[in-house]
Amino acid sequence: MIKAAYIHIPFCEHICHYCDFNKVFLKNQPVGEYLASLEKEMVLTLKDKPAAKLDSIFVGGGTPTALNENQLFELCGSIRRVLPYDERTEFTFEANPGDLSKEKLQILKDAGVNRLSFGVQTFNDELLRSIGRTHRAKDVFKSIEAAKQTGFNNISIDLIYSLPGQTLADFKETLDIAFGLDIQHYSGYSLIIEPKTVFYNLMNRGTLRLPGEETEAEMYELLMEQMELHGFYQYEISNFGIPGYESRHNLTYWNNEEYYGFGAGAHSYVHGLRQSNYGPLKKYMEPLQTGSLPVLDSHPVTRSEQMEEELFLGLRKTNGVPVRRFMEKFGADPRHLFKNEIDSLVARKLLYATKEEIRLTKIGRLLGNEVFQSFLGVSNH
Repeated sequence: MIKAAYIHIPFCEHICHYCDFNKVFLKNQPVGEYLASLEKEMVLTLKDKPAAKLDSIFVGGGTPTALNENQLFELCGSIRRVLPYDERTEFTFEANPGDLSKEKLQILKDAGVNRLSFGVQTFNDELLRSIGRTHRAKDVFKSIEAAKQTGFNNISIDLIYSLPGQTLADFKETLDIAFGLDIQHYSGYSLIIEPKTVFYNLMNRGTLRLPGEETEAEMYELLMEQMELHGFYQYEISNFGIPGYESRHNLTYWNNEEYYGFGAGAHSYVHGLRQSNYGPLKKYMEPLQTGSLPVLDSHPVTRSEQMEEELFLGLRKTNGVPVRRFMEKFGADPRHLFKNEIDSLVARKLLYATKEEIRLTKIGRLLGNEVFQSFLGVSNH
């Protein structure tokens, strides 16, 4: 039975310079119609593919908290009516600092939301301006304080490093401020320049001043070292939490487990099929008016693809891929199936491979993408 659901809210009040997620400006959008379509999609999907009680629900975007109070209430009502969950379910909403009024926080709390993830990125106001964020550091403090007062005690923030013009000292300062927030979880990502973004166009014009690979690696090492120093366990390449506060939803992806994906442009992995929905709102909503699902693309995952995914997703976790779990799932030993790749990566000191597990070394974490790519398209079993 599927235990996780992702729900996509594609609306933003402002588009950041680095973002390539499926999103549209909130103004003049058919938000009510979209939310009604979303509920239809959830109902239709669960009719075909029923769910057990969900272990995690994650509402992302876009900016889910850009919805007004009535819209947010409507969205939470839909989720409550259709999806099976209770107080033990990890129920996360992504939020923008400065977006959450006391009323909105209360609506989320009343709906059973018990985890908030804030897109903070940096505490340097000048850098926030330059990456197209509309919030400032003071908004983060206010939002987190308001969330705590409403009773939220599982709070995460996202940080991005290797930003244009960012120095190692800047990033150290952001981390120092972040540790003063008294929260449970941090995600830290290096900036990736994606096509069709403002930063991509600036890079092509040669006007984007990035810190460079060496500084980026130093920032990542600083991130790992500081998190450990402050008692946050690195359970995945980019994620750190107080033990017991790891993101159960994201672990669904890294454990290569199945999940529902609802909303425009959302991806799902259900009954061996990886599917993606139409991204444009009109194309997403049209099929639902006639009782059809808005599926753009559907791919049955072959056994060999499943085994490759088990490795390149599982290796993102600090504990890596347990050999026994792999064998229970596929009836084969990954150390034999991928012997050449594993031996080569062990020789380069990028992987540890024991009888119990296969996992990244510290150097391997720095070169993670290189390691993951080694397992793509190699298995013929």
